[in-house]
Amino acid sequence: MVRQRLVSASVKRPYRVVVAKPGLDGHDRGAKVIARALRDAGFEVIYTGLHQTPEQVVQAVIQEDADAVGLSLLSGAHLTLVPRVMESLKEQGRDDVLVLVGGIIPEADIPVLKEQGVAEVFTPGAPLPAIGAWLAEALDAREGG
Repeated sequence: MVRQRLVSASVKRPYRVVVAKPGLDGHDRGAKVIARALRDAGFEVIYTGLHQTPEQVVQAVIQEDADAVGLSLLSGAHLTLVPRVMESLKEQGRDDVLVLVGGIIPEADIPVLKEQGVAEVFTPGAPLPAIGAWLAEALDAREGG
């Protein structure tokens, strides 16, 4: 059987994205839906599974040579966990990785996360095609095009 790689015309190359569930939140349906939508849009997606520490997330980013990492948070620990991921990425010399956050994020916390370096925050109801389109555009822009 020959596997054929499908890459959407919307991306310049097959970008690698780690989708992660940092912290103790045990609900991953949304993360799996996002992972599938990104895969269907032409991204190479690596899902880390539940209960990852920020350091484990960053190690996955490094091992997979990811272009972006999507953090799914529903527990309310985003203002604790996201800064730890950002700090660890910087310490590992991977602060070039595009970080996006999704989940139950209060409106007031979105500017705080963006000040910490998060590229975009998606809350429930964000259209799946819009997430993939935004990510492709943001990564293409980083590639110089």
